[in-house]
Amino acid sequence: MAAAAEQNPLNPDDLEQLEFAREVLSAEAAALEVVRDRLDESFCRAAKVLFAVSTRGGSVIVTGMGKAGLVGQKIAATLASTGTRAHTLHPADAVHGDLGRISPGDVVLAFSYSGETEEVVRIIGPIRKIGAKIVAITARPHSRLARTADVSVVMGPIEEACPLRLAPSASTTAMMAVGDALAFVVSRMRNFQAENFAEFHPGGSLG
Repeated sequence: MAAAAEQNPLNPDDLEQLEFAREVLSAEAAALEVVRDRLDESFCRAAKVLFAVSTRGGSVIVTGMGKAGLVGQKIAATLASTGTRAHTLHPADAVHGDLGRISPGDVVLAFSYSGETEEVVRIIGPIRKIGAKIVAITARPHSRLARTADVSVVMGPIEEACPLRLAPSASTTAMMAVGDALAFVVSRMRNFQAENFAEFHPGGSLG
């Protein structure tokens, strides 16, 4: 490997880009440590809500807009593969009929960094009328989503790794990690075992 490196030395531009790439990874790793230390009893309450719904035969309906919605898709898949029935709901589609996917016994897990995402906030009232609970994962404790949810897991402010400090990056990494933590805590509460995992994952090397 050393000989290969000598034959293909990095030019100054490559070294600069590589250093910046490492800074991005460091920024995202730092965000995870910050959010880890900010977790409090609200996380435990959120896990209990998800666990209670799953034991009663309800579903976790995961929603979010944009990058947060993509994070939500991954978390819904993780929940489903670890024993908690979960489905995704696009908030824009929700107001055009897809709210019918939600039942009174369900819980809506909503991802929104700002907690003010128009499409997500718009469906809070209808979700309440249906009778489902709402668990929010957001950064702002005083946002409309955080204030109206049954439980809000507040990550706090996160500086993005993007050079413009604009594109969701460290914040979505933190969201995904918090979602994974929720899924795995609930799975642990269910005493979900490798044999159960195999039932939902018969294909691939894991299967």
